[in-house]
Amino acid sequence: MQTSDKGKEFIKHFEGCKLEAYQCSGDVWTIGCGHTRGVVEGDKISKKQADALLSADIEMVETHVKRLITVDLDQSQWDAIVSWCFNLGCGNLRASTMLQVINSGELDKVSEQIIRWDKVGKKAVAGLTRRRKAETDLFDNGVYEKATKPKAKSNG
Repeated sequence: MQTSDKGKEFIKHFEGCKLEAYQCSGDVWTIGCGHTRGVVEGDKISKKQADALLSADIEMVETHVKRLITVDLDQSQWDAIVSWCFNLGCGNLRASTMLQVINSGELDKVSEQIIRWDKVGKKAVAGLTRRRKAETDLFDNGVYEKATKPKAKSNG
């Protein structure tokens, strides 16, 4: 199975895209659309390089997810798990209760596991909470809506 175009856009939406290296909320140097391997302060890339890194990173995550998950998932479930792993790393999936729940076929309980991963340290982070809620909606209901910050009300 591969991540759908809508799944890739879902990941890209939550990762954002910055062409200069920055430290994410977990203090990891990041560039492009969530790329972290080998990134150091001062790095700069083009939009084309960012897109290529995103594609390669998604393919790497897919390889690990295919190896770890032993039950059939539908497309939106697959996309939700790839998004989760893209953000948190496949090592976290491998060591998680969520993987046990998925592989036992208890797919109705997966969202309870997804939502637990919205913290940096022990503190919930609003952006991660939005992403986890969107991933649960994608996993349970096939909804690819972008969970963005509420827009400010205008006075007019």
